Amino acid sequence: MSEQNLSGKKIAFLLTDGVEQVELTSPWQAVKDAGAQPVLVSPKSGSVKGFNHVDPADEFPVDVAVSDANASDYDALVLPGGVVNADDLRVDKDSVAFVRDFFASHKPVASICHAAWILIEAGVANGRKLTSFHTLATDLKNAGATWVDEEVVVDQGLVSSRNPDDLPAFNAKIVEEVAEGKHAGQTA
Repeated sequence: MSEQNLSGKKIAFLLTDGVEQVELTSPWQAVKDAGAQPVLVSPKSGSVKGFNHVDPADEFPVDVAVSDANASDYDALVLPGGVVNADDLRVDKDSVAFVRDFFASHKPVASICHAAWILIEAGVANGRKLTSFHTLATDLKNAGATWVDEEVVVDQGLVSSRNPDDLPAFNAKIVEEVAEGKHAGQTA
C-alpha cells in the first residue's frame, strides 16, 4: 500500500445492517493505518450487523446518524457493499442526499461491490467510468455509466472495485485519492 499520510483527515463510512464485513473492516484499517479517522455513519442507531456473505458476523457501533451527518465535516466517503446493506441504503433519502453532497463538494468517494446502487439513486453514475459486482453492470449502464470489469477504477476521485478480492487495490486507491484531496471533475 501507498505510504500516504492522511493525518487530520476524517473519512465517513456509510453503511447499515447487512454490510459485507470485510468491505468495511479492510478499508477502515487502511485509512486508519494511513493516519485518518474513520467514522461509521448509518441511518440506523446503536450498531450495525456485518455479514460474511450470507452468514451473520460482528456488530459495529454507529458513530453518527446519517440524518445528523454533513459531508462538509468529512474529507471523503467510503461505501462498503453487501446486498442487503446497499439495497437498504439506496432507498434511504438521508443516505442518498449524503452521498450526493460528497460529489457536489468534489470530495473523493469509494464504492465497492453492491454499493454502486446508491450512486445510481444519487444521480452521480451518469457519464462516469466505474466497476462493481458484475450483477450491477446493467443497472449502471442503464444509469449512463461506463461499466468495466476491472480490479479498481478511478474516475475523477470516484474509486470503485468489484468484490473483496479487489480490496488491496481498492484500499491503496482510497488512500491515494484522499491524499490528493478534492477533484474538480467529481460533481453531482
